[in-house]
Amino acid sequence: MGRQIESKCKLCRREGVKLFLKGTRCFGAKCAIEKRNFAPGQHGKARTKLSDYGVQLREKQKMKKFYSVLERQFRKNFAEASRMKGVTGNNLVQLMERRLDNTIYRLMWSLSRGEGRQMVRHKKIFVNGVLVNVPSYLVKIGDQITLRNDESTEKRVRQTLEKRQDQTVPAWLEMNAEKLIGKIVRVPEESEAGLPVEVQQIIELYSK
Repeated sequence: MGRQIESKCKLCRREGVKLFLKGTRCFGAKCAIEKRNFAPGQHGKARTKLSDYGVQLREKQKMKKFYSVLERQFRKNFAEASRMKGVTGNNLVQLMERRLDNTIYRLMWSLSRGEGRQMVRHKKIFVNGVLVNVPSYLVKIGDQITLRNDESTEKRVRQTLEKRQDQTVPAWLEMNAEKLIGKIVRVPEESEAGLPVEVQQIIELYSK
């Protein structure tokens, strides 16, 4: 599967918002947006007014980068969201939030979604006792997430929890910090995702 290889800080600067791709760095003074809040490149400071299509495209790009997915997978998720009952925008956010790599990040076991993806790929994560190494795996209500029985992995996760102690696990998840067990208690809502994105613009883009 393809992946984004461009500098994560440049991705945030290109979109003009924090996409929280660099873990704790995003919350400090070293964040690129704090130091250089303009697009990268020679003409980065000369932002031009976007057309309606341009605005919609940028919102889609922001959401793709926020969850670190490429176009083909994002389009597949949108098609699935369109088929589901309910509001398409809310369905799309639910699908993206339920990705296993994002769930690991939401449980605060990783500093970023990229690190969560790495943990899944490196076979550190079990769902209902079964090893899952597919970052796009969709968790369901009642699923139990655990770590591989590995001292170094557990130590790393506990260090991450310490670094993220000022943050909280969203209400759609439960996390036993002592036993390092996560559980999906309900479906996430769009309002809980904290997306710096106007999802309706994406719906309008794909509806053309």
